[in-house]
Amino acid sequence: MATMNWFNGNISELKKIPVISRFDQIFSTLCILQGVFAIMETSCEMQRKNNGQKKKTKQKLCDPDHCHRVGPAELDCLRQKNRLGRVAGGQSQTSRVQNDESTPERQLAESVLSDSIRQRLGQKIEWNGHGAFIINDNKTDLNANVSSAPYAVNRKETGAMIGDAWLNKTTRQYKNRSETGQGRTDWRPQGFKQKLDLSGRYSHAYDRGHLLAYALVGGLRGFDASEANPDNIATQTAWANEAQSANSTGQNYYEGLVRKALDQNERVRYRVTDLFEEGNLVPSGAHIEAKSRSGSLEFNVFVPNVQKGIEINYQTGDVSVK
Repeated sequence: MATMNWFNGNISELKKIPVISRFDQIFSTLCILQGVFAIMETSCEMQRKNNGQKKKTKQKLCDPDHCHRVGPAELDCLRQKNRLGRVAGGQSQTSRVQNDESTPERQLAESVLSDSIRQRLGQKIEWNGHGAFIINDNKTDLNANVSSAPYAVNRKETGAMIGDAWLNKTTRQYKNRSETGQGRTDWRPQGFKQKLDLSGRYSHAYDRGHLLAYALVGGLRGFDASEANPDNIATQTAWANEAQSANSTGQNYYEGLVRKALDQNERVRYRVTDLFEEGNLVPSGAHIEAKSRSGSLEFNVFVPNVQKGIEINYQTGDVSVK
C-alpha cells in the first residue's frame, strides 16, 4: 500500500511539470547526443585519413625511383629497380615511350645508313623508335668470360675508330674532370667545325665525342680519358653524345646502363666503334656493344651521328642550319 501511495504521489508531481518543459529536456538531451556522435565521426574520419597517408608513404618508399636506402625493408624495391635497369636497353621496352622533340625521326637517322655502313653493322638493323637502331636482336659476340684485370684500349682500322674495354667498379670515375685535371681543352678532333646559337634543346652542333667514356674508364690507371686523346675522341653531334633518356637514346643513355651495372659490381665487356665512310672526317655513327659476365646486361646498338635542325657535310664537318 505504501509503494502504491509513493507511485501515485510521484505521478501527481510529474503531472505538475508542464509538457513543454518535458519536451525541452528531451530535445536538449538529443542535441547533446548528436554532438557527441558528430565528434566521434570526425575523429574516425581523421584516423582513416592518417592511415591512408601512412599507406601512401610506404608505397613511395617502395617506388623504384625512390630507393635510397639498403635496409632489409628496401631489398625488394632495389631488386625491382635492378630489373628495370636490365630491360631498359631492349627495343620492346623503349618502343612504348613517347619521344621528346629533340629525338631524330627515322628518316634523318637512316640518312647515315649507307650500303657500306649497313654491311659493317650486319644484316639485322631495326629502328628502336627513339633515335637509334637495334643490331642483331640486341645480341653481341663480345666475350664476357674474361679472367684478366680491367683494361681499356683504342685502335684504328680502315673506316673505324675502336674503343675496347673490360670494366668493373674500380674503373669508374665519380669525380668531375676539373678535380682530376682532365677539364676543358682547346684541342679539336678532325671535322670539328662548330655551329652555335642553334634553336631547340641543343644550342650547338658538336661535342668532343668519346668512344670510352670518362665515367666508365676514368678510374683506370694509365688510360688517357681526357677530351684531348685523338685515339678516343671524334666529332659527334650534341644529341648523339648527350641524349640519355629512354625516349631519346643517344650514346649517354647506353653508357648509363653500363654505369648502373658497374655500380652493382657487375663486370662488363664494352666496345664502341665509330664508323666512317671512306674519305669522311666525321663519323656516320657509333656502334655500341656491351655484355656483363652475369648476363644481366647485354645490348648491341647503333647511334647515328645526326641532329634535328642541322645538315652535316660528313666529308668536311661543315654544318648548315635547316
